[in-house]
Amino acid sequence: MAFHAEQIRPRFPSLHQPADDGTLPIFLDNPAGTQVPRAVMRAVTDYYMTMNANSGGVFATSRRNDEMARRARERMADFLNASGASEIVIGPNMTTLSFSLSRSIAQTLAPGDEIVLTRMDHDANIAPWVRVAGDKGLKVRWVDIRQADCTLDMDSLEAALSERTRVVATVHASNAVGTINPVQQIAGMAHAVGALHIVDAVQSAPHVPLDVAEIGCDFLLCSSYKFYGPHLGIMWGRQALLDSLPVSKVRPAKDAAPYRWENGTPSYETWNGLLACLEHWENIGQEFGDAGLRGGESRRRRLKRGMRAVNAYEQKLVGALIDGLLAIPGVEVAGITDGARLAQRVPTVAMVKEGHAPDEIARYLARNHIYVWSGHYYAVEIMERINKPRGMVRIGIGQYNTLDEINKLLNLLDQL
Repeated sequence: MAFHAEQIRPRFPSLHQPADDGTLPIFLDNPAGTQVPRAVMRAVTDYYMTMNANSGGVFATSRRNDEMARRARERMADFLNASGASEIVIGPNMTTLSFSLSRSIAQTLAPGDEIVLTRMDHDANIAPWVRVAGDKGLKVRWVDIRQADCTLDMDSLEAALSERTRVVATVHASNAVGTINPVQQIAGMAHAVGALHIVDAVQSAPHVPLDVAEIGCDFLLCSSYKFYGPHLGIMWGRQALLDSLPVSKVRPAKDAAPYRWENGTPSYETWNGLLACLEHWENIGQEFGDAGLRGGESRRRRLKRGMRAVNAYEQKLVGALIDGLLAIPGVEVAGITDGARLAQRVPTVAMVKEGHAPDEIARYLARNHIYVWSGHYYAVEIMERINKPRGMVRIGIGQYNTLDEINKLLNLLDQL
């Protein structure tokens, strides 16, 4: 059965909460954070009712807590195709984990070592590395983009690499213009010069199946609140690196990975929400996955099928969105717009309309109960690179959006 948003929209209570005038809002602010299914909300509540305890106790609620945490980590390992749950670090958000990772790796580097960054990345995959470079006397080399379609300039990447390169940090999919980068190729290039490859997969995680084994990177970070879960960050790392890199921790805390990376007591209630979120994706795989689904199929394959079903649906919507935007006089769309290349981008679209500031457009749409973002969305480098000092309007499609919602947006933009 082909996936369609109308079949899952009833699972998202917030989609049905009307504004003061009775209008149902349209959520196209998804790249900054998605709405969550009712199952995720219930899981957070159920945690407090049935397992609200700290880890490591001999009593019932603590044992339930630890069992839930184990299952959440295992499900997340399936989501990323990790070798095991011990490679999954869960923290408050991707940015915090990124700073922790950069400080850890920096302790293994020496003055004159080099870090390669791109003009495409969210600042959470730039600022942590720029900071440690300044602290440790490291050199930062920058990878440029091609302005015409906002793709990564691979020749620029090749030129940035050297025998002194120790870290290559790249985004998987741009949170601003949607471009999907060839991370598997980049990982190979980084390893060829002896460098670690760190991938920011925050924007790709809601839209394309992630497979750390296939990518070949050394660390990958994402955020569950971008793929219909609670506010959490997740970091996958190679087991040997998680075990050996220096970390900052209190003395009584476990020194085994992944625990040595998780400072303090986590918000276990949101871990239970993460577990429910991943089960939501599995259910999509079971209900709408492509032909050939078999009983007893692994969780990993169900998750992948669910992602593929949603991806196929979202590509149709983003194609209609881009075509509709380009048909409106005065509208400019950044990034890949060729319908034959939609597989090279996620359904995150940045646009502007001549004569109107991005903030003005966002406020106009908000008055009409359509939610989008304006500005640079922490993608400072790419906005400067494409000469958009005031940023752009970002429209992000999720699994619960519909073609009718896209058409309403296009009609309003045409009238502006």
